[in-house]
Amino acid sequence: MDEATCISLLQVHGIKPTANRILVAKALASSIQPQSLAELERRIISIDKSNIFRALVLFREQHLVHAIEGSSDGTKYELCYSHDHEHDDDQHPHFYCEKCQQTFCLNDAELPEILLPQGFEAHSSNLMIKGLCPHCKK
Repeated sequence: MDEATCISLLQVHGIKPTANRILVAKALASSIQPQSLAELERRIISIDKSNIFRALVLFREQHLVHAIEGSSDGTKYELCYSHDHEHDDDQHPHFYCEKCQQTFCLNDAELPEILLPQGFEAHSSNLMIKGLCPHCKK
């Protein structure tokens, strides 16, 4: 993803496109798999861990990233391609390989509909399936 596209994506989500935020968004966009804070820190050597974390917190609040919990590296992050900063219309399940410890997006799989009891209001959901990926299963 080029810089102009990153800037546009940040603006659509109500985020001021600073140099650090653009770098974090570009690192996430260029990743095939969701990235942990430690992985992003290794990839973006020009920004310290606290600035990367602050960007991720803001991105999460504005629905620009999904936070995926349940892997050995802790929380992983991936860009969310929802169309605004108020609603996340890009939710999908994830698969965690217990052998290689990789997290995969299952973009073509649908999340099951969960009927909540009266009075509950859902803001997000996270479905993590664990097992062996095709490569590790061999």
